[in-house]
Amino acid sequence: MSKGLIIAAPASGAGKTTVTLGLLRALNRTGHMTRSFKSGPDYIDPAFHAAATGQPCLNLDAWAMSSDRLSDLITAEADFIIEGAMGLFDGAPPMGKGATADLARQFGLPVVLVVNAASMSHSVAAVVRGFATHDPDVQIAGVILNNVGSERHGAMLRSALAPLDIPVLGTLPRSANLARPSRHLGLVQAGEMPDLDRFLATAADHVATHVDLIALSALMAPPRAPGPRGPRDRGAAPKTIALAQDAAFSFSYPHQIADWQAAGTKILPFSPLADDAVPEAEAVFLPGGYPELHAACLAANQTFMQSLKVAAQTSDIYGECGGYMTLGETLIDA
Repeated sequence: MSKGLIIAAPASGAGKTTVTLGLLRALNRTGHMTRSFKSGPDYIDPAFHAAATGQPCLNLDAWAMSSDRLSDLITAEADFIIEGAMGLFDGAPPMGKGATADLARQFGLPVVLVVNAASMSHSVAAVVRGFATHDPDVQIAGVILNNVGSERHGAMLRSALAPLDIPVLGTLPRSANLARPSRHLGLVQAGEMPDLDRFLATAADHVATHVDLIALSALMAPPRAPGPRGPRDRGAAPKTIALAQDAAFSFSYPHQIADWQAAGTKILPFSPLADDAVPEAEAVFLPGGYPELHAACLAANQTFMQSLKVAAQTSDIYGECGGYMTLGETLIDA
């Protein structure tokens, strides 16, 4: 049976994505085949995960998905790592629904907390103790200390954490080589980084050198089996869906497309950036992405724009995020 754990953090910016990518690539290097999931509605991080493992990364959204749906998706033949989102307990108001902690509770999975130790020493114990005792149903099974300034700094951090009896799995020194470019709404996408494989190799080397991979793997646990399931009715799927797929419209979920195909839907991909005509279909899906980075090109692509207007007469059109922006009268770039 497959086993897994969750990589989480006290807050965004702790470095959990880079740590997760390094762990995934490093574990797969050793022959410990490891798949990945991402907590919440995220399109950018899963593309990096897929590059690190060579396997699709599926999203586990505890806010939007039912418990049954989450259980269906987490079934995996290989061991797995779930990367959290924001802070471990951060979710939708008023009670934090959809937080990474919800996945830990439902599946009984151990959590490894990535702490940005750049600006603290003994206070790290208060932070970790707070997260470890906040919810008895969420187990903090280990800690990875990130952005450690020196061996002496690392020794102070380990000394402060020793009374908590929570294993420190690694102390990662600060590394300028692991910085990634960002822009509005998050990181530059995986497909736009020409040196992506070098970055992943560097992250894997960094993690393999400074994290005890054997101890981390030993913490993995099988996900708790789901309880009784109620009746499910997903409704009828369209027979055909025209799906925009290119650099401007890349934010679609692998599990969603797989669901449509399993229901007998034929997916007809096309590229608005290449000025493809929208294929004839019952439904047209324009997923999110960054069309504002390609606004001039899209505005000039009259085959795409005119065929979209024709499709609107006979087909249902769903535009999400950037896809919805493209359905407007104007799109103003920078």
